[in-house]
Amino acid sequence: MKILIIGGGMGGTILANNLARRLSAELRSGKARITMLSASDKHLYQPGLLYLAIGRTTPDALYRDQAGLLEPGIEFHVDPVEEFKLDNNQVKTKSGKTYGYDTLVIATGSRMVAEEVKGLAENAEFFYTEETALKMMRRLQEFKGGKVVVTVGVPHKCPMAPLEITFMLHDYFKERGLGDKVQLHYTYPINRVHSLENVAKWAAPEFGRLGITSETFFNIKEVDGEKRILRSEEGSEVPFDLLIAIPAHRGMEVIEKNGLGQNGWIPTNKTKLNMEGRTNVYVIGDTTNIPISKAGSTAHFEAETLGENIAAMVKMGMDTPVREYDGKVFCFIEAGLDRATYAMFNYQNPPDPKAPTRAMHWFKAAYNKLYWASARGLL
Repeated sequence: MKILIIGGGMGGTILANNLARRLSAELRSGKARITMLSASDKHLYQPGLLYLAIGRTTPDALYRDQAGLLEPGIEFHVDPVEEFKLDNNQVKTKSGKTYGYDTLVIATGSRMVAEEVKGLAENAEFFYTEETALKMMRRLQEFKGGKVVVTVGVPHKCPMAPLEITFMLHDYFKERGLGDKVQLHYTYPINRVHSLENVAKWAAPEFGRLGITSETFFNIKEVDGEKRILRSEEGSEVPFDLLIAIPAHRGMEVIEKNGLGQNGWIPTNKTKLNMEGRTNVYVIGDTTNIPISKAGSTAHFEAETLGENIAAMVKMGMDTPVREYDGKVFCFIEAGLDRATYAMFNYQNPPDPKAPTRAMHWFKAAYNKLYWASARGLL
């Protein structure tokens, strides 16, 4: 069986390594073949960009060579896909090569689209790429006080990021002696401060305790950079001295260009993880349209489920899944610079965040270091 994985992020990497270990004998005998196509020879630990933006890490700590993260036996090529020929079980890449497959897994991720809101890209700071995170870090270092607005577009990668950056900025400014010179204000598109109800119920009192103000039902319409005003579709205006934005995200452009899904999200069966209408094409991570958090742990748990199912197909000729994805997600939530909590949930059970602790913060800090073992599928 020829297994082709498109994308070298967390989901694609964990899946490839999971399959390589499960199918080690089949790879040696030639019964199975695993190929990964990626747009980069580097692997970025994306959650670390949040820490880069506040000066708590450096860019080099966030990267590893992708080939070095993969198990022996996995064929790896830096050759991004440009055309999906699903009816022919083929993809065509930037180099002009055509790769055939028996089983295809699409794990191409997502991208922020700040440019879709007038004035947002030019007047706000972001932390979803190395370049924007470094720019935000320099802007924060220069900032001497005023109103800092954290505004949120949907959908976006990492569901807890808006809360995390808000709490972390509170402690960051306090640590710099600017606590009494900075007013933090948070906006969110629906009628609470987070999409997950129990997370919102936990976060809102925390905001109140720390003096962080908020406005809900605030969907970003435009940014007036000259007047430093953020406007919403609902008609309200919020002045700012510094604007931090979690912009809306879309799937990658190649997905849109190939017509595989609206806004780059591929219609995906939420338990079997196959692309709707296709029995040999699977989708994991941010690329799916499954109504669940676009988080690293989502991709991780999806990859483990799919690894077990594809291995069963190869070893036993199974044509039905031996395991279903239950919607499991586990998200750490930084509640400042030295406290954290977490949210664990699935399709059936909502999250129930506990009071933040220092121990949980250090647990997350440890995971940031252990991520590379996780990408190898060892955790």
